[in-house]
Amino acid sequence: MSASKKIVQRSLLVTSATLLSLAGAVPAALAAPAPSTSPTATPPAGMSVVGGTRLGQPGTQVNLAPGVPVLPKDITARSWIVTDAESGDVLAAHNAHWRLPPASTLKMLFADTVLPRFPRTTTHKVAPSDLAGMGDGSSVVGIKEGNTYSVHDLWLGVFLRSGNDAVHVLAAMNGGVQQTVRDMQNHADELQALDTHVVTPDGYDEPGQVSSAYDLTLFARSGLQKKDFRDYCSTVRAKFGPGEIRNTNRLLSGDADVPVYQGIAGVKNGNTTHAGATFTGVAERNGRVLLVTVMNPEKHEHNEVYKETAKLFDWGFQAAGKVKPVGELVPPKNAVPSSGPSASGSGAGHGSGAKPVAGAATGSGGGIGTAAAITGGVLVLLAGGAFLVNRRWPLPDLLRRRNRP
Repeated sequence: MSASKKIVQRSLLVTSATLLSLAGAVPAALAAPAPSTSPTATPPAGMSVVGGTRLGQPGTQVNLAPGVPVLPKDITARSWIVTDAESGDVLAAHNAHWRLPPASTLKMLFADTVLPRFPRTTTHKVAPSDLAGMGDGSSVVGIKEGNTYSVHDLWLGVFLRSGNDAVHVLAAMNGGVQQTVRDMQNHADELQALDTHVVTPDGYDEPGQVSSAYDLTLFARSGLQKKDFRDYCSTVRAKFGPGEIRNTNRLLSGDADVPVYQGIAGVKNGNTTHAGATFTGVAERNGRVLLVTVMNPEKHEHNEVYKETAKLFDWGFQAAGKVKPVGELVPPKNAVPSSGPSASGSGAGHGSGAKPVAGAATGSGGGIGTAAAITGGVLVLLAGGAFLVNRRWPLPDLLRRRNRP
């Protein structure tokens, strides 16, 4: 097989839920255990091995060798993972499959599931029932009953202010909270995010609601395929109603003790009583795109989750290209490889179908790229349309947008 064909096969990511029926069953031995009602104090001895056997082992997993920088010593998060977003290589991880409360980082799965269903210009008048059932102390953007909002404004409320009220309105438009929870769970299963159990669409603490650093990274990687998702998660400030809202992602918007991270372009933060602080970020530097997820730092200093994320990004950019991966990000069940770099997409139907869940770590970077290398571009047919997969996301454009007033 030619090198170009191999590259194209690694580049196609098809995330349409309508193709889920094409997926084969996940081997029972690789599936994560049933969710518990509360997280354990220490990681279980045996966790999911999706993406590689080393990712199922407790503790830090990294292949240190001559020329590979040492990991930062002061990372206190219960779980974290550093990945190359394009190749899918897991550069290093710590308890990557530990099932923990995700807080509002679960909104990445909500957005990846629901965002494609409504044009941004669609408007909705908020009924009292739309806002029913929100948890006490929920973060809100200030949605008012009886007011009419565009879908565009609602998503700004979700991404910038982590507004549970905006989530509930969008969920109501999607058929209700329970329907949305089912849709999200189905999409998580499609993405092979087997650590995730969805109870609420907004990430609010509920018994049994768990995810993992590995799964949150899968959600971010899938969401970032979508231009609207990229635009919303990279927006620092926007008009909302009579005022302005600002993104609470401190690596994107900055704070007194956290500077804006060079190359940052999203994705989503969260914080609840049981989850602690959680965060998934994407950054690009010198042509390299990395994803870092950090869950629940034990150190409770101000903005600690962002400080630890920044240190892991720094390490990742120094180590990329030098460190041997310890695992990979798996493709969705329904990913259909192409037989060649056909611009028509006609070869998509001739692929071998979904790639099975990886049960052992490899250094081949076999995970498909969120924006993998393609010469010219490949048009991939989806159930409802088509999209062009480029080698890299338009992160420089997003960074220029970020600095506009």
